[in-house]
Amino acid sequence: MALTILTISFTLFLILGVPVAFSIGLCSLLTVVYEGLPVAVVFQKMVAGMQVFSFLAIPFFILSGELMLYGGIADRIVNFAKALVGHVKGGLGMTNVVACTLFGGISGSAVADVSAMGAVLIPVMKREGYDADYAVNVTTHAALVGVLMPTSLNIIIFSLASNGRTSVFDLILAGIIPAVVLTACNLAAAYFVAVKRGYPTGAWQGWGAVWKTFAQAMPGLFVVIIILAGILSGVFTATEAASVSVLYSLFLTGVVYRSLSWDGFISALAKAVKTTGIVLLLIGISNAFGYFMSFYEVPDLAGQWMSSVSASPWIIFILVNIVLFVLGTFLDMAPTILVCTPIFMPICEKFGMDPIQFAIVMLLNCALGLNTPPVGTTQFVGCAIGEISVGQVMKTIWPFYGSLVITMLFITYIPALSLWLPHMAHAVKAAGG
Repeated sequence: MALTILTISFTLFLILGVPVAFSIGLCSLLTVVYEGLPVAVVFQKMVAGMQVFSFLAIPFFILSGELMLYGGIADRIVNFAKALVGHVKGGLGMTNVVACTLFGGISGSAVADVSAMGAVLIPVMKREGYDADYAVNVTTHAALVGVLMPTSLNIIIFSLASNGRTSVFDLILAGIIPAVVLTACNLAAAYFVAVKRGYPTGAWQGWGAVWKTFAQAMPGLFVVIIILAGILSGVFTATEAASVSVLYSLFLTGVVYRSLSWDGFISALAKAVKTTGIVLLLIGISNAFGYFMSFYEVPDLAGQWMSSVSASPWIIFILVNIVLFVLGTFLDMAPTILVCTPIFMPICEKFGMDPIQFAIVMLLNCALGLNTPPVGTTQFVGCAIGEISVGQVMKTIWPFYGSLVITMLFITYIPALSLWLPHMAHAVKAAGG
């Protein structure tokens, strides 16, 4: 009965439009009251969930991305992307994909990526004769690559949700090849639609322009290299890497480029504090919710049900993907990861999927949910910038959706795409040690 109260009350709160964090907290409180336990249990679990040293990386990664955003790094990345691929059919669409991918590596946030790249490129694309729905779809889907990048705070959240069974080091490496695959699929979708609609081809600026714009954009992109090199070499941990990225972002935007104003700095701090507060609140409340899920053996029950449906790993993995996608359309990334990882990771492990591979599958499903109403955070931001309704964008979203689904199938059924780099890094470390 207690499990019924937990799940039904959570669902009802969501249907009524109660914010996710409060829905999770209220259903946990109702369960505690039903069981006759002290209400303090919920708050103890919340505090315990937030008192993790590695969580210091979250505010630092968020602040680093915001400093880059307010420091004008986006414009330099756009110029480089335009010089590199702007001459291809539908050149601004290609530029958009490459620019979003590069900035996603800096910000680690799909929403920040859409805000920065969308504000620059969507108006330009409309002015150059591109349809608004195309401009929005290209931007919102290309921005999703940010969830797989080394600066993604969702990687840290997943490491927590897996109870430390997946290291941040492995997850950072595991996302690199899938990010490349997703970018290639996004480029293919953008090109296909551009050819079908007869969009213009830009002028080739020459290799001189490519190298010049690359040199201008490289200092901003270098933050990813600092993080990867520092962690791989053992110079600093993922948490320390996040703090180093903040110092580097301040130095780059405040001293080298001198593009970060005092007002921009204050705005970046305020945005980082707000986002950090939301994320940590979700983490704390989800820890209380996860306690009850574990106490009532929900992962075991879900595993038994799926095992009764099929004994084929192919079928089970498809079912898990479908469930995660559906949940991702109603929940934001952090709560989806925190609630679903303890349930579905053991199931996928039972059928032969590595936890690191499952992490990438989880992140991609959550990313797909970011572009799907009713949550659809990136979709709403992109539509607001493009001055177009979500309904109009959804009518022509399918080629771009297809690129994500294809990537999802690759990652789900080709383990090497997400496991090769982590395994290679461990082999190199073992050989060196």
